[in-house]
Order: sequence, then C-alpha cells, then structure tokens
Amino acid sequence: MDKIIASITAVGGYVPDGILSNEDLSKMVDTSDEWITSRTGIKERRIIKEPGIGTSDLGARAVLDLIAKKGLDPSEIELLICATIKGDMPVPDTANTILDKIGAKNAFGFDLNAACSGFLFAMSTGAQFIESGRYKKVVIVGSDVMSSVVDYTDRTTCILFGDGAGAILLEPSVDGTGLQDFTLKGDGGGRNLLYIKGGGTLHPLTGPNAIEKDKYIYQDGKSVFKYAVTGMSKAIEELLVRNHLSKDELNWIVPHQANKRIINSIGEFLDFPMERVMTNIYKYGNTTAATLPLCLWDYESQLKKGDKLMFTAFGGGFTWGAAYLTWSYDPKN
Repeated sequence: MDKIIASITAVGGYVPDGILSNEDLSKMVDTSDEWITSRTGIKERRIIKEPGIGTSDLGARAVLDLIAKKGLDPSEIELLICATIKGDMPVPDTANTILDKIGAKNAFGFDLNAACSGFLFAMSTGAQFIESGRYKKVVIVGSDVMSSVVDYTDRTTCILFGDGAGAILLEPSVDGTGLQDFTLKGDGGGRNLLYIKGGGTLHPLTGPNAIEKDKYIYQDGKSVFKYAVTGMSKAIEELLVRNHLSKDELNWIVPHQANKRIINSIGEFLDFPMERVMTNIYKYGNTTAATLPLCLWDYESQLKKGDKLMFTAFGGGFTWGAAYLTWSYDPKN
C-alpha cells in the first residue's frame, strides 16, 4: 500500500477591518514610521476594535472562508486543531467553539500552544491523523488576538503585533503531494526571553500579589533575534539535507512573520532569493500563530501544483522548526 500523505487542499484567512498604522502608534508612544519600518518592516497591523470579538470569531471566519472556496460541507470536517496563545477563555478550548460557530457537528477539536510556532506544530500534528488513515478532513487554524496582550505604552513590543487568523484543510494525498517531512524543536531555557508572565498558576492575575503588567507580552529582542535566525535557518538546512534537496529546488520559503530583518537574515543565511520568500509582515505585523496560513492566503494565487514549499517558525519558550511540503493544486480561475 502506498504511504498516505497529508496534503493542503484549501486555504482560508481573515483579518479585522481595523487598521493601526505606524502613524497611529507615533501618537501613542515615542516612535515614528521611519523608526518602526527600518527595524521591523511593518507599516500597519490589523486590530480588533469592536467589543465582544474573540479568537474564535477570527478563526471561525477564516474557516468559513476556506469552506466557501472549497465548497465544503461543515459536517464533513472530522477534526479541528486551533493553534493559539490567547484563546477566548482558559476553558473551554477555542477549537470546539470554532466548530460550533461554523456548524461542524461531526468533529472534535483541541487547542495547541507553541507560541509563534503554533501553526507549524499544529499542521505537523494534524498530518499524523491523516497519515494514520483514521481521518480524511482535518482543519488547522492559527488564530490570535495579540492586541489583548500588548502594552501600548511599550514601544519595543506594541509596534510588532496584530490580530488575524488563517486556516488550511488537510486531506489524504492521492498523487504524492503534501507534507513530506518536518522537524520540530524546543528549548525551555528560552522561557525567560519571550513570554507572557501572568495568567498561569505561577503568576495569577488575581489576588493581592497580582501585577497588572504581567498580562502583557515581553521579549528580549536582541536575544530572540539571534536565536530565531539560527534556529529557523538550521531547521531548514536539516530538512534540505535529509530530503536530498538543494535550496535551488525550493520554489518558496514560508517564514514566520516576526520581523523583516529576521526574514531577510534567513534568506541571506541560505543565499535564497527574497522574491521567493513569502512576506506580508508590512501589512499585518506579527499575528503569532496566524502568520504562516496568512502567507498562504495571500500567495495562494501564485502557487502551482508541485511547488516545493519550506515552512519555518520560531516562538517563545523556545519552540521552532521547519516543514517541507509540495503543493497539491493549481490556482483557481
């Protein structure tokens, strides 16, 4: 029997209508468009501005976009994995809330938190359910409302993050296209360099010892930059060697959109042409678990069946890795 391979057969995405530009931020903190753009490559980011909208709402809209484009009946979905660092609530999980909002009555779901590597980890996890032969339609969602954990008085972090969601459908491949290989890494020694301290059992956000700023994201930018470039580049190299690929055989690199300088550094490290590196950070910022599927959402019309894609991401904790995938369909007319 031929090996079953999990293949991406549809892509969906959603970003809020609200735009927070660099000019807007310059009125909130000591910064400027030139300062932000030169250091991050970001010009604007999408932010939820309406009350009562959460991570599941963004995720549901991304999946509904996928469903509409694919012509999929929600009842066909069997499993949904939601990669997120900030679900609607600690309990219940956001994945099952998304399933309820899209009307998928025959599926189960669960959340996965691997910070900015979340979608990469979730896609690799979902692929195992396909490859086992037990499931045929698995949806992977990356959704985060980063504006809920950003301190808009801290110019080092508030310039980086935006809100958004992206989704993919995984199905068994019938022609050998799909997820060929992946490598996932972790190092808990990096937990003090990029984190959200409050909200867990170690630093509760309630009680006499609660600290308001503990609910916001913190990162040691210089250290994270170094670890991210090295980790993602070496993960890509590992898969190139293991799969007997040269970098020239890759059609696209799909990197986590954390910082344009990190993206550029990965391209330079691998001596890879930047026109074949997916980049949309300038208009969305860092949407954490949503960056990889939003890249696919934006570049879907440029992808052709058989294209070789290399995904890579790096997140707090630390988590990082890469995945090698061949694309399964030509652009829709």
